[in-house]
Amino acid sequence: MMSHVRSTLSLGRNRSASIATCSGETALVLLSQSNDVFQNLALEDWIEANVDLRRRGVLLLWRNRPAVVIGRHQNPWAECHLPAMRAAGVPLARRRSGGGTVFHDLGNLNLTFFSSKTAYDRRRNLKVVTEALRRLRPALDVRATDRFDILLNGHFKISGSAARLSRKSSYHHCTLLHSADRSALAEMLRPSCPGIHSNATPSVPSPVTNLLDHAPTLQWEELLDALVHQYNAEFSSSSSSSSITVDPGDEAAFPGVGASAAELCGWDWTFGRTPKFRVETVLQLTDERAAARCSARLQVEVKGGVVESCRLDVPDDWLPPRLSSEVSGVLVGGRFCRHRAAAAITELTRSESGELRSRLKDLGDAVLTVIG
Repeated sequence: MMSHVRSTLSLGRNRSASIATCSGETALVLLSQSNDVFQNLALEDWIEANVDLRRRGVLLLWRNRPAVVIGRHQNPWAECHLPAMRAAGVPLARRRSGGGTVFHDLGNLNLTFFSSKTAYDRRRNLKVVTEALRRLRPALDVRATDRFDILLNGHFKISGSAARLSRKSSYHHCTLLHSADRSALAEMLRPSCPGIHSNATPSVPSPVTNLLDHAPTLQWEELLDALVHQYNAEFSSSSSSSSITVDPGDEAAFPGVGASAAELCGWDWTFGRTPKFRVETVLQLTDERAAARCSARLQVEVKGGVVESCRLDVPDDWLPPRLSSEVSGVLVGGRFCRHRAAAAITELTRSESGELRSRLKDLGDAVLTVIG
């Protein structure tokens, strides 16, 4: 992938080829061979936990197959369109850092800057990116903002940032849009569920563009080489363009990364860690057999991804109160999850027949649409 890759490396503190012994430099650039979002997020956490970042800084470069990544304190139902993601086979990941929601694909580069907590400096990190771009294409007007985004031509966002600070260490990661699928980005990054009320961190929408739209000849190889060169020039005594490839799927090199990746892709972390929220929305109901229409109100409270309370106000002449109450009842105590809710509502629907069954199914479908 990169012309300057020289070797592979195991980074564990107790392994023979550790960061402490592989080089005398104060900075190191790593290139992940994986395009799996969960492996790469787990690798970030592994480096922060296992590498002595007081001795040297580390830059990790990584790309993912299509994925949506939300911040630690965000609500996925409010940030991304889960049905569109399911249809396209695009996974959802919740990272351990804060910040907003981003769409990853192979046209987007992720850069993670690791350092000790005392050396943490997001503006200096972004300088690596902007200076590399200016050296490559002097005509590009690229500037870092006070929000730690990078704008092109003062308007279009090409990079967003998030960070995680621990007691002694830190990492700051940012995106860099080279040739991302902007139509997929727009399709995925829109709400699934109407009427959400929450204290979760909201994303701030911005107009985006790709570097390739403004520098059509900019190739991956030269972009990566320039970033590695600039990082080494900024953070070490070397200005080389050397980097080291790593495979986060290698459990011998990175013990525990597999378990960490499995945790990151689990429902409990991805959805269960969502801050408490409630949904208040109107459902449009239609009985095609009777050519009848009506509206119902849905109120749901969700904590830890589990439905704490649910109320359905459905006109009595549309559905007997006992049935709308039963729909609410089967949702309470279960995950706010389409598959779980669909199974519960389907089981309830089987107990009815004729018009009631049809209307109960219609109500269930409307509820499932809200869940996403």
